[in-house]
Amino acid sequence: MNRIVKHHVPVGELPQQLREGLDPAAFATVEVTVEADEAAAADAPIAVEHLFGLRDNYASIEDVDAYVRSLREEWAHRER
Repeated sequence: MNRIVKHHVPVGELPQQLREGLDPAAFATVEVTVEADEAAAADAPIAVEHLFGLRDNYASIEDVDAYVRSLREEWAHRER
């Protein structure tokens, strides 16, 4: 989450909608916090374990490890 805080900001320099009801000669502290974007949260990376878990043929992380290990051994054998 991104946040900006500005201290001692003249109220008269604030946008109209923010300075309503305030003395324009006064000073304020302004805090702006960017709200979380739900679309960005949906694009968050997912764990490899989860990706392999989407396939029906893996029952556990050990099964995933064994599969990856077998692929590495196969490719190491091909490189010889």
